[in-house]
Amino acid sequence: MDWKSHRIDALLEQALVEDQAIADATTNLTIDANLRATASILARQELVVAGLGAIPRFLEIFARLDPRPQAHNRFEVVSHPEIFDGVRVHKGQVLAVIRHNARVLLSSERVILNLLQHLSGIATLTRKYVDAIEGTRARVLDTRKTVPGMRALEKYAVLCGGGTNHRIDLASGILIKNNHIALGGGLGAALTRALENRKHNQRIQVEVRTAQELEEALEYGAEAILLDNMTPEQVRQSVERIKQAISTNPGSGSEPRRIPTEASGGIVLENIRAYAETGVDFISVGALTHSAKAADISMRIVAG
Repeated sequence: MDWKSHRIDALLEQALVEDQAIADATTNLTIDANLRATASILARQELVVAGLGAIPRFLEIFARLDPRPQAHNRFEVVSHPEIFDGVRVHKGQVLAVIRHNARVLLSSERVILNLLQHLSGIATLTRKYVDAIEGTRARVLDTRKTVPGMRALEKYAVLCGGGTNHRIDLASGILIKNNHIALGGGLGAALTRALENRKHNQRIQVEVRTAQELEEALEYGAEAILLDNMTPEQVRQSVERIKQAISTNPGSGSEPRRIPTEASGGIVLENIRAYAETGVDFISVGALTHSAKAADISMRIVAG
C-alpha cells in the first residue's frame, strides 16, 4: 500500500478534518501544549493486523494542517519487528507505540483507531474465510461492495487477510451480469457485442444462474463463468460441465484453453468449504468488506 499516494493522503486528511482534530476543544483547554506522551496501541482480541502504515501518515498530515509548533515536533512510531500488516496477533499484544506531543496524540486518537479497527476487522474476517477452505484449490475473492471512497484501503485489508482482490472498479474487467443481459438483448447478443468490441486481452466473464444460461454462455464463447446463487451441488455440476466443454473444444493456441469459474451469492463461513470442494476456482464473498465487524483495538496514552 502506498500510504503517500494522493488518493490515500486525501482520505486520511478528510478523516482528520471531519473530526475537527485540530480544533479539539477539550484537549486544547486541558492539556499543556508542550507535554510529551507515549501511546500504546493494543489488540483487545485475536486479530489480523491491517493499516499500521496509516499511523505515521495521520501524524504527518496533522502537522500539515496545524500551524502550531507542537504539531511539528519530532514523533516516533515503533512496532515490534514481528508485528506488521497481515500478521495474526493475540489479545493483549502491542501493535505499535507512538511518542509525540500529548495534544496531537489525544486529538488524532479516534481517527487512527477508527481506521485500524475497520481495516483489521476486514483482514480478520477474510482470514477466517481463507482458513475455512485451506487445502482446496479455491481462492477467496472480494467484491465491489465497499464503503464509498474506502475501496483501495478495504481491498488492501482483504490482501492482508490472505484474500485475493477481484475487480478494483468497473473499468478493470468485463463482467456481464443479469441486468446487462436483460438490457442488452439477451445473453448471446450481449456477449457477442462484448467479444467484438473489447480491447486486447480483456477477458469476458458472464454471470449465469441456471444450467440453461451456462449452456448459452459456453455456446457464445464466454471466457470466464460466474456461477451465481447456486447450491454447492449445482456449482459442482457446472464446473464439470465447463471441463467437458473445454475437453470437447480445447482451442487452437499454444496455451491450453481455460475457463475460470467463480461462485458467489449466499456464501458464508458455514458453507464456504462445501463450495470450495466443488472444484471451483474462486469464491467471491461480499461480506468481507460490507459486513466485517470492527476489530477491538484500543490506545493507552501516558505522559512521558
